[in-house]
Amino acid sequence: MLAPCICVTWIVASAALSAENVSLPFEKYVLESNGLEVILSPDHDLPIVAVNIWYHAGPINEAPGRTGFAHLFEHLMFQGSKHVGDDQHVAILSAAGASEINGTTSNDRTNYFATMPANQLELTLWIEADRMGFLFDTLTQEKLDNQRDVVKNERRQSRENRPYGPSDEKMVHTLYPSDHPYYGDVIGSMADLEAATLHDVQEFYLRYYAPANATLTLVGDFEVERAKALIERYFGTLPRRDAPTKRTIETPPIAEERRSTVEEPVALPRIDMGWFSAPAYAPGDAECDVLAFILGAGNSSRLHRRLVYDLEIAQSVEASQNSMAVNSEFHVTVLGRPGVDLGRLEAEIQKVIDEIRQSPPSDKEVQRAKNQLLTLTISQLQLAGGFGGRADLLNRYNQYTGAPGHLAADLARYEEVTPMAVANLAKSLLDNKNRAVVVTVPKK
Repeated sequence: MLAPCICVTWIVASAALSAENVSLPFEKYVLESNGLEVILSPDHDLPIVAVNIWYHAGPINEAPGRTGFAHLFEHLMFQGSKHVGDDQHVAILSAAGASEINGTTSNDRTNYFATMPANQLELTLWIEADRMGFLFDTLTQEKLDNQRDVVKNERRQSRENRPYGPSDEKMVHTLYPSDHPYYGDVIGSMADLEAATLHDVQEFYLRYYAPANATLTLVGDFEVERAKALIERYFGTLPRRDAPTKRTIETPPIAEERRSTVEEPVALPRIDMGWFSAPAYAPGDAECDVLAFILGAGNSSRLHRRLVYDLEIAQSVEASQNSMAVNSEFHVTVLGRPGVDLGRLEAEIQKVIDEIRQSPPSDKEVQRAKNQLLTLTISQLQLAGGFGGRADLLNRYNQYTGAPGHLAADLARYEEVTPMAVANLAKSLLDNKNRAVVVTVPKK
């Protein structure tokens, strides 16, 4: 049953190179009463509806000493609001047939989503509106202490006690100065979480969880006029709170290579190289995606062929473009074989990087990378909601470009990437003096 789906996806992705035969219909408007953005995309194929809210708040809004607040608030938003009992948010939606309920935090935003039976749209809108407008009344010291402990434990699992977790954090701290909002990463620091007061949390809610700082997206089986009436009923009555003033953030460039070494109780050494790259959807971002696929995506990538297959000195390789608002990060990460000489491993990584900086990749390599990227984008259209579905994609385009209908332009930017453009990008981006390097050494 899977093969037909995969084939269809590839056919659509290949045809979509012209960016003319793929669309994501929507309607966008703003509530006059309080400034909430609304994006509607009806689809009557299945009797489900995806409700997806992006609050335009994340670590990008956090100040030094206040890291981890956005992620902490992601947890607090599920603890109940004025008209919803404590810990009842998930229970109520689950009992109504929810297939997905979750929230996530990235450096630039926090989102909350639920995929529901179509006849439960009103219930879902009511419960989301209640915590947007009436969570403040139920924020207590007990809830803060409880969720603070949950997040601290999550930090232990994802940083202190996870293999290469300390090295991942060291890379972030090597790239950014301590006063940069991305320095704290999404999870924040133990010290800042411990220092957070109830007043701090309440102030964060009032400033960033305003209707005017959020976008509500619906995708699925609903009638547009009825959805608008329900949104007006439950969200339009919430009081207006001004959206926060956008900060001007600049990332100091790296003028000389920065290196760090971390000892961890792991079996395999690792080398992680990071460079600052073009922001999300800005010129150069698409070329970085293509370059990442050519270098480190799959068994046919250059790093995998050289280090894993030919030389057998690496266990795995990865190259990635982490696209964000202020700037992005381009990473090359290589996990070495047991006992490998780290000097030799880094030298071989450098040879692969130098090769693509000195001469363009082949047309075949570039086209293969484009096909993979297009497939990843098109595959998101198969889902109404959840992680990376259509509702999430509409919100993502809206967040970073201001245009929910950015799909055609998103696909077209990959069409325009040429082998020479990739080589030029690699030459300017992957300079040794512009990078941070974190070497993980197994602790004896």
